[in-house]
Amino acid sequence: MSETKSEVVAETSSFDAPTLTHQKSNRMARVVESAGIGLTILALLAAITIVVTAADALAVYNTTSLPGDHSYLLPLWPADFNMRPSVALVTCGSVIVLTSASSLIVSKVSAVRKAPFIHRSIGFVGPTICLIAGLVATSFFYGVNASSTTYTLHSWSCQWSPVTMNVKPHWDVLCRETTAAIYLMVMMIPLEILVLGSVAYSSFAGQKQMFERERKGSPTMS
Repeated sequence: MSETKSEVVAETSSFDAPTLTHQKSNRMARVVESAGIGLTILALLAAITIVVTAADALAVYNTTSLPGDHSYLLPLWPADFNMRPSVALVTCGSVIVLTSASSLIVSKVSAVRKAPFIHRSIGFVGPTICLIAGLVATSFFYGVNASSTTYTLHSWSCQWSPVTMNVKPHWDVLCRETTAAIYLMVMMIPLEILVLGSVAYSSFAGQKQMFERERKGSPTMS
């Protein structure tokens, strides 16, 4: 009788370890997936802020710059002016907003979640697009900012930020807006890398779970 009990205990303990490991793996995968969703939401909010601040700065420039037939008036902006970094911030920020929002919506669709390959593919595509957009916008800014002769909306407004204006453009506000947009876009790069890392881990964990289920379901060889 004692031998039978010991055999049962041995068999039970042999199954407990894999079960506990499987539960820990599932729990860790859920935590990482939740972290990835949280980071995607953070990227979405940051991208919205980028678009709002950069677009407002562009709108101020458009309303305060003089047309060509008013060149006799004292201009507020230099003649050699590069708008590409600001346009890139708005464009790439909009891409990140749309992509992040789409990724969050699609991740909640049950039909997509039931198709592991499609779910994983969409999970990788979203942050990859956002990462590329962040790199493009950042490269535009730092590429132009390296020039000492060409001004950007950020460099010109920050240069004149100590000057108080009673009407637009308020240089200090423009400087803060463009600085915030640039820093948030730079932050977007490591943020999207973390999102990609969470997606990669979730994908690996999902494949591992699928393999374990198939192994348990397969008949044992005698």
